[in-house]
Amino acid sequence: MGSAVRDNTAGHRFELERNGHLAFANYERRSSSLVIRHVEAAVPLRGTGAADELMRGVAEIARAEGRKITPLCGYAHAWIRRHKEFHDLLN
Repeated sequence: MGSAVRDNTAGHRFELERNGHLAFANYERRSSSLVIRHVEAAVPLRGTGAADELMRGVAEIARAEGRKITPLCGYAHAWIRRHKEFHDLLN
């Protein structure tokens, strides 16, 4: 399954667009980690699974780049803890 998550490198955030609304994760790339500073979904996307899909895409990107994830955002941290298949990425 291909991810709809795009890397907005200029904005230092991953983005997922649904029906004209954005869910995004602000990040910083460090040597071997992807620091997730903040995750947010537009109000119309809340409760739709958009943030979950966004984080899954972020995790897939981190894995493809050979990076760990350092979640500073409470949502990102809780998401990784709930998804055992990505525990190996937790920094």
